[in-house]
Amino acid sequence: MASKGKVCLAYSGGLDTSCILQWLIHDRGYDVVCFLADVGQEEDWDQVRVKAKKLGASKMVITDLRKEFVEDLCFRAIQCNAQYEGRYLLGTSLARPVIARAQMKVAQEEGCQFVSHGCTGKGNDQCRFELAFLAIDPKIKIIAPWRIPEFFERFQGRNDLLDYAAKMGIPVTSTKAKPYSMDDNIAHCSYESGQLEDPSKPPPPDMWTRYEIFAFHQKKVLRWRLMCSSTNDPMTGPHTPQGVTIQFEKGIPVKVGSDGKEYTDSLELFIALNEIGKLHGIGRIDIVELRAAHLDLEGLVMDGKVRSLRDQFVTHSWSQILYNGLYFSPEREFVENSLLFSQQRVNGEVRLQCYRGNVFIVGRSSDTEKLYSEEESSMDSLENFSPVDTTGFININAIRLKKYGLQKLESGENLGKSRGQTIK
Repeated sequence: MASKGKVCLAYSGGLDTSCILQWLIHDRGYDVVCFLADVGQEEDWDQVRVKAKKLGASKMVITDLRKEFVEDLCFRAIQCNAQYEGRYLLGTSLARPVIARAQMKVAQEEGCQFVSHGCTGKGNDQCRFELAFLAIDPKIKIIAPWRIPEFFERFQGRNDLLDYAAKMGIPVTSTKAKPYSMDDNIAHCSYESGQLEDPSKPPPPDMWTRYEIFAFHQKKVLRWRLMCSSTNDPMTGPHTPQGVTIQFEKGIPVKVGSDGKEYTDSLELFIALNEIGKLHGIGRIDIVELRAAHLDLEGLVMDGKVRSLRDQFVTHSWSQILYNGLYFSPEREFVENSLLFSQQRVNGEVRLQCYRGNVFIVGRSSDTEKLYSEEESSMDSLENFSPVDTTGFININAIRLKKYGLQKLESGENLGKSRGQTIK
């Protein structure tokens, strides 16, 4: 059968994309080039290559994107203190722009007319990938199997995929007892499907096999649940805290020191912090390490009004943009320029301790930024300040408040009484 054209498939080697690879080749008649991004996931790369070729891929391309991922997205998220809806720290969303960009590069180099992915028809990942594809090449054609009736009517769930895999001789690690779908990268690891669809149940203990530098995310979306896995059990961690020092320049970590070792390479320091987090059971809950240190340093060196505006507008907008797959957009560039300006003076060092699931800030300093003055902050010093000046400040701010109080009295309300009291 003549090929319908060449497809570049985002291939993980897992259940979904292995079945999609077979379906594209045997059921649809495409020539398929598989692409896999190394963004820090734990993977047997040789095994993936062998599997892809065995299933009929004409080529398997694996690209190391770890450094690009850390520098372009993870560090930017740290500068931004990014979080979606006040909790989710965007572990999956952050990786998608660098993966999509690299996939499009491979598609162009291999002469592919189509790109494809294994994202479900319910989630946001399909938007993240496809919006990136179309921004990079508006003429690219996209094959999204989970939105093609011929595919989703045949495979209505992971059990159907497992049956198909068994029939076609596709080796997979998922089972009907553990039908989890996993997203793993250097910033996090998340699971969905299976018993995780019931938010009233805790995750199985054996799911905590990976660590996460950003956070634990447990959020029910539609009928499935994301679970960021991570770390050793905090209760069995080391009996003594481990000290860590993180140095920042313009809000970006440039040096990490701990136990007599120093790391200055972006990828190496990120991996080192991951290992420390894993050892001490950090990452299952709450913000940790880089984010905690960055937030703390900002309180010392960042102008309060700039920080407030960044938190109100930049953090929220940048997080929404990433979550919704709009990284390759003018609004992201606009917001990010404001973010970079806000971080120009976030230079300094933060000392912390890691112990049994917790991160404790024990000190912070900056040799270059002079926003904080111990002398001016001291209650025992009047340097550059006269208490008399406060009188004018209070009088000016009281002008409108006194008028407000008079208005209330004229309308029969008394601000001196609580709302629970009867106003006479």
